[in-house]
Amino acid sequence: MDQWLEEIRAALPELVVYQQEPMKKHTTFRVGGPADLYVCPKKQELPVILGLAKKKGLAVTVIGNGSNLLVGDKGYRGVILQIFKKMNQIRVEENKIYAGAGALLSKIAATALSESLTGFEFAAGIPGTLGGAVRMNAGAYGGEIKQVLKSVTVVECGRIAKKIVHAGDLGYRSSVYAFPNAVVAGAEFELAVDADGEARRRMEEFNMRRKEKQPLEYPSAGSTFKRPEGHFAGALIEQAGLKGTRIGGAEVSPKHAGFIVNYGGATCADVLNLIDLVRERVYKEFGVLLEPEIKIIK
Repeated sequence: MDQWLEEIRAALPELVVYQQEPMKKHTTFRVGGPADLYVCPKKQELPVILGLAKKKGLAVTVIGNGSNLLVGDKGYRGVILQIFKKMNQIRVEENKIYAGAGALLSKIAATALSESLTGFEFAAGIPGTLGGAVRMNAGAYGGEIKQVLKSVTVVECGRIAKKIVHAGDLGYRSSVYAFPNAVVAGAEFELAVDADGEARRRMEEFNMRRKEKQPLEYPSAGSTFKRPEGHFAGALIEQAGLKGTRIGGAEVSPKHAGFIVNYGGATCADVLNLIDLVRERVYKEFGVLLEPEIKIIK
């Protein structure tokens, strides 16, 4: 690791490398131990960082604003690449939006609205960044990233390349652009002109529904489980009588059972134990095995 630090500082002298950085500062769950190495790179720095990490056998994880992430209490042994800080540019050309992987979905949606474009309203309330949204084909209220995504800029095999999106590249909470096959650096979206002026109304409606139904007052990683085929995870958890169930500082939200929240001082172990309890109870009651939607690194 010391050798990697020497080489990365020689290759990228302006790059700031944080050591033993507490990850609870960088996740919306407010949970997580220290990462060995933590950097906020620019797009052009990614190939060098990834190449040297591979050369030295260091594990790498890419994060945005930490909104769909649970980090272990002992932290992360490797390099965290945080793309939120320096890869968040957004620009508009006619009905197309180009954005960096660190751009917040809410800001992309607001930009589309200000340019009288429609098709991105569904993402306005998703508390994440573009890179993660592409990686997992984020969606809400009947909309998905794949419906408007036209191309993805990735770092792979030591170079930056633009990939045209094809049918089948993205599925339910999955895509071919998932790390470690590639690191998403940016994307291009094609939207429609908001001729009837309904985009603002739809966005306000979606945001209102989110505030009414989701436990936004507590730290969380968003929806904890993927939607099982033919069911809704939150409904199954509620029917199993698990609303309000607590382990340590982690709680199944009384407001929306599909969310596990940090109601005070939760550890990663608390959250994982509660996830296991929920999965076991729901499987026992309904024969449905819930799959976590949040990314877990430890």
